[in-house]
Amino acid sequence: MRYKLLTVALVAMVATGCSITREVRPVSTVASEREICLIEDPAVREGFLQTYRRELEARGFTVRMLPKGSAVDSCRLTSTYTGRWSWDLAIYLNYAEIVVYRDGAEAGKALYDGRAGGGRLDKFGSGEKRIAGLVNELFQ
Repeated sequence: MRYKLLTVALVAMVATGCSITREVRPVSTVASEREICLIEDPAVREGFLQTYRRELEARGFTVRMLPKGSAVDSCRLTSTYTGRWSWDLAIYLNYAEIVVYRDGAEAGKALYDGRAGGGRLDKFGSGEKRIAGLVNELFQ
């Protein structure tokens, strides 16, 4: 009986300690807003930016790149992005954040945080698909 209780407690601790957070607050866009400026983050792998840009263009946006350190009110719609990869038997995207600003004020945000997802096998999914999914929810 004691071993069963210990096993159940251990499984519960592992299950609750391995979580992946995904939160999206969509941007309400206006049909006239067809340009978005992306503030470049050279610390993020190039594939993140390529995917993000491709997804925006597929939704009809013209993308203009701004250098790192540009102000978020440089354009009517501006976006910052962050992506971090980790190693655990394979390289995988473990953190992604995309923030969209309208006239300098935060207008929407998408977050994928798998840093506490240590024991979860679904953390190894395609980073490209995760980014595309975040963009899809962000710009509904």
